[in-house]
Amino acid sequence: MIVPAAAQDAAAVADHYDELDLVYRRVWGEHVHHGLWTTGRESPTEAVEALVDAVAERLRLAPGQTGVDIGCGYAGTARRLAATRGARVTGLTLSAEQARFAAAQPGEGVEVRVADWLDNGLPDAAFDAAWSIESSEHMVDKPAFFAEAHRVLAPGGRMVVCAWLARTGARPWEVRTMLEPICREGRLPSMGTQEEYEAMAREAGFRVVGFDDVSRRVARTWTICARRVARAVLVDRELRGIGLRARNRVFALSIPRLIAAYRTGAMRYGILTLERPVEPAA
Repeated sequence: MIVPAAAQDAAAVADHYDELDLVYRRVWGEHVHHGLWTTGRESPTEAVEALVDAVAERLRLAPGQTGVDIGCGYAGTARRLAATRGARVTGLTLSAEQARFAAAQPGEGVEVRVADWLDNGLPDAAFDAAWSIESSEHMVDKPAFFAEAHRVLAPGGRMVVCAWLARTGARPWEVRTMLEPICREGRLPSMGTQEEYEAMAREAGFRVVGFDDVSRRVARTWTICARRVARAVLVDRELRGIGLRARNRVFALSIPRLIAAYRTGAMRYGILTLERPVEPAA
């Protein structure tokens, strides 16, 4: 597990997304996650929606089922799955600004709460499905992240985790120049490997259904972001002002690091599919 030199906590994560709220929405939109390209001809909007659809397929979401979106951001994923799959979704975010934006968007069957997933207050076995799209990285206690998901899922329920992952056996220079700074600048308390994620999931009681490394299909997200940020600096006075004043402006340094980390293979992007087993009858 890669841990940044400066400790990160839930308050730092909330501050990051609250302060950079307008930047995220203007640069990337209501889905605060990578896009997934198949043909290479998809627009960024089509690509981010493709990632959401890939999650839904692995969850096997059916109309009327209940789901919990762990780290829901602006609830773009929750709204899409409610609309396309007929699910009823509860989303949790640390960011008051994200929740405020989500509340202003139409989305039947979607409820968004400002809450820490590690202290979520949700009842046991209450959901048919759970998903985390790029929020596990922000969890201080990753074993507890999986344990809480197992607790709130009904037996037979599925969980899908889309995660930024470190290369297994990352070399010291990769950690020093890319992975540790990405964690520090992006407010990630730690970054794990595929093997560490699967081990934590099994320890929590999950069965690992599958793992897909889609690094090559998501990597162009950051070259697009780099172009958009550069353009915003030139033409958007409001965003330029935020960039100059923001405590979290250091995250801009992570964009070239992320591009390099994907190109070198130091960082991977994985989709992990889990299932809470049905307990045998007594």
